[in-house]
Amino acid sequence: MPYRGRFAPSPSGPLHAGSLVAALASWLDARAHGGRWLVRIEDVDRPRTVPGADEEILRQLAACGLVPDEAPKWQSRRESLYQAALDRLVAEGKAYPCACSRRDIELALRAQGRGRTRHGELVYPGTCRGGLHEREARAWRFHVREGVVPWTDRRVGVHLQNVAEEVGDFVLKRADGLFAYQLAVVVDDADQGITHVVRGEDLVDNTPRQILLQHALGFATPLYLHAPLVLGPNGEKLSKQNGAAAVEVADPASALARAAGVLGIPVDAHIGVAGLLERAVRAWAARYP
Repeated sequence: MPYRGRFAPSPSGPLHAGSLVAALASWLDARAHGGRWLVRIEDVDRPRTVPGADEEILRQLAACGLVPDEAPKWQSRRESLYQAALDRLVAEGKAYPCACSRRDIELALRAQGRGRTRHGELVYPGTCRGGLHEREARAWRFHVREGVVPWTDRRVGVHLQNVAEEVGDFVLKRADGLFAYQLAVVVDDADQGITHVVRGEDLVDNTPRQILLQHALGFATPLYLHAPLVLGPNGEKLSKQNGAAAVEVADPASALARAAGVLGIPVDAHIGVAGLLERAVRAWAARYP
């Protein structure tokens, strides 16, 4: 299939240095392969959405010469697609309703002598697989049946994750009625014909769950490349939560040069946005043919 890539920012604020690295990496990969580059605004998590951030992100991208080849899409306008996918999974016995609160899960794990083993998170023990037993449904979960899920990242190689043991049956629709990121991103990528996903390394852990959903829904699995992260002063991923400043579009060439440097592509800001991007595409194509 012809190459189709995408950048999918969350509009919880403007682009910062870390999100510009992800945007640039995805754009470079699309251009290096003669493909199309799309932008999808991932605003399905409404409580985290900042009004106007979506338009600011698009303005920042355009100032940096990163203009999508098709009109952007917003997840909040696509919820009927997510519901249809969930209905299909439920009808095929691949998803089920769950009545458990976080407290219920903690107590169930404690009774089994287990605790928070995955990045400090709760691994769902499958309490509601056998039915709700007259309790009211709070969420909907994917029934994880496979063991180890292998996949290959184009940058860092082979990964393995036992989703059943390390994650458990994961949420597809939350207790607040919002669709989970895992389901939305899989449906969107398939609907938009995405062949290559280039995104930040912090999302590596999500990939096996998305592969399981792709298999369950009969979707093709894109090729993945997870780009290096920009770290904040505390050594953690740079984010709005730890004080990341917005990308300064008054000097887009300098912002792009710094982002390219994180990707291992040294370029000179003095040659301007167009020249910088042209050189960066050639360097990316040599590194990721």
